[in-house]
Amino acid sequence: MGQLTYINGRFVPKEEAGVSVFDHGFLYGDGVFEGIRAYNGRVFRLEEHLDRLYESARTIMLEIPLSREAMREAILETLRRNDLREAYIRPVVSRGKGDLGLDPRKCPAPTVIIIVDAIQLYPPEAYARGLRTITAATRKIRPDMLNPRVKSLNYLNNILARIEANRAGVEEAIMLSADGYVCECSADNIFIVRDGAVWTPPPFLGILQGVTRDAVLELARDLAFPTAERLFTLHDVYTAGECFLTGTGAEVAPVVEVDGRRIADGRPGPVTLRLMAAFRDLTRQSGTPIFPEEARITP
Repeated sequence: MGQLTYINGRFVPKEEAGVSVFDHGFLYGDGVFEGIRAYNGRVFRLEEHLDRLYESARTIMLEIPLSREAMREAILETLRRNDLREAYIRPVVSRGKGDLGLDPRKCPAPTVIIIVDAIQLYPPEAYARGLRTITAATRKIRPDMLNPRVKSLNYLNNILARIEANRAGVEEAIMLSADGYVCECSADNIFIVRDGAVWTPPPFLGILQGVTRDAVLELARDLAFPTAERLFTLHDVYTAGECFLTGTGAEVAPVVEVDGRRIADGRPGPVTLRLMAAFRDLTRQSGTPIFPEEARITP
């Protein structure tokens, strides 16, 4: 059997998976989603991802038709039916089928989709040599206009930054806040290391508070690295000892060049490498078991 996708309670072959062209997720980006990873037969930080999914839906007044427990089981069952122990998981909840107006009251039932597949944001060699980035001219939308902690289906702001990175021939683009502070990248959170301390922008600046970001902050503290969620500028990035990105798709990715400026010696730094290794170990040893027979095994 080929790959299966969950759509509104049914498991549909990948080639047949689809939604109505009148779905407001398609027409207006009206909906929410998550990106989740499974490693070694376990779903990494599933509960934290479910927290964010349901919080995002609540903020936009979207009633998810599955309870949290039912959503958890649907995600795990989709993995089981595809016999996957390693996967990228994309649950999507849209406002559902409506008319050509944007009024959500015209959408009687949300659409729930769970996709399981593979993902590779950057080529494997980029993790060994380090990523090159630019600063995007596209700024992040102010959080008092549209809060980026809502992981919505409208990613045009980030896509425009991604286009700038593509045109520059680099792997990523750093996005600044409206006031010029370093915010995040098109698909990742950003960290720098200065004098041995690990810095990352604070949530109030207008970032998506990443699950991987939070895990890496915990790991840094466990490894006795000082950490700070603080404002910083491109000057701080250009003169940093190290720079790295985090995200569900990216995991932990070193950055060695920003806007043509080499970061330190132009190689992944020791703090980054230790955090990459620690994160790899964490994902292999923890998480929600996919298969019931493994649930009794202590991670």
